[in-house]
Amino acid sequence: MIKVIYGAKGTGKTKMMIDAANATVDVAKGHLIYITDSKRGMYDLDRGVRFIDCSEYDIAGEAALCGFIKGVIAGNYDNEYVFIDGVVRIAGKPVQEMAAFFYMLEKVAKSDSIVVTVSVSATREELPDFVTKYLDA
Repeated sequence: MIKVIYGAKGTGKTKMMIDAANATVDVAKGHLIYITDSKRGMYDLDRGVRFIDCSEYDIAGEAALCGFIKGVIAGNYDNEYVFIDGVVRIAGKPVQEMAAFFYMLEKVAKSDSIVVTVSVSATREELPDFVTKYLDA
């Protein structure tokens, strides 16, 4: 399952992501992973959430981000939740050009039974159809 948190820059998406990750710690049976491109929020996360600052791995582009996420998920057999904060910023592409990324994310989420929550810096009107279908998840 994929969930999308969206809004313009400065609307509190990172705080919503951190709050969602922390709330999930008590109900999760498997691993929780939080991926972002800065150390911001690292100390606000519960210890039960694995924090990954992907800026340390020189991810360049959407394909590299896809591979990185698959590698992180492959690292443990019991991953249950993945939070990706600032996917547009990490991939370095506008959300309108990220159909392949969301397709890959959906396949990984289904095949591994993982709940993936993604934050996107965009207004509702700016979101393409391949993203809006995840808003009611």
